[in-house]
Amino acid sequence: MHHEIDHRPSFALVTVHLNAGEAIVTEAGSMVSYTDGVEIKTAANGGILGSLKRSVLGGESFFMNTFTANTAGHVTLAPPLPGDVVNHDIEDETLYVQSGSFLAADPSIDIDTKFGGGRTFFGGEGLFLLKLTGTGDTFLSSYGAIQEVELDAGEKYIVDTGHVVAFEETANFTVNKVGGLKSTLLSGEGLVVTFTGPGRIWMQTRSEDAFLSWLIPQLPTNNNSN
Repeated sequence: MHHEIDHRPSFALVTVHLNAGEAIVTEAGSMVSYTDGVEIKTAANGGILGSLKRSVLGGESFFMNTFTANTAGHVTLAPPLPGDVVNHDIEDETLYVQSGSFLAADPSIDIDTKFGGGRTFFGGEGLFLLKLTGTGDTFLSSYGAIQEVELDAGEKYIVDTGHVVAFEETANFTVNKVGGLKSTLLSGEGLVVTFTGPGRIWMQTRSEDAFLSWLIPQLPTNNNSN
């Protein structure tokens, strides 16, 4: 299996080339195209309970698609929002991925769901994560461009929960309010993740929550629409 990623960082498209017998597991709805000779199978990856947990808690689709090449070919994939795609090859390790940022992975990768903590009484906001474990290629997507940060041992870095894409298991994390009660309620930032190295983290330059907070007040209502 090999790949290339085009049209970065705003409208990324990843082409995954498969030799005969190779396969790739993808998030439902991410397929753009595939060549003749590639077969698609849709299933509840990880069984009914695993898929239900991933769907309800992780914000991902209940079903996943597996593309298998009967003859050499390729599959093209893209995220639902304008943004970037990165490839990260994990080797007998664990990668945590923010809900909505999983695009595809090698079939050998185990995909589970983990609650990262941080719910509040003011909105129920929390950090739900997909836990990818094993060895193989993973493809992560974003809203906006992706920025990678490498943390040294003991180094701390703070990221808004809406901008987290993924991070390595070696990076410890806690979910906290952005400051005191006034800052949490009025700053528009909400919750943040404090990472402590060593490890790599991936961030997205745009936030869906921030965009919706701007968009919703602009939408016409029954009172002011013509």
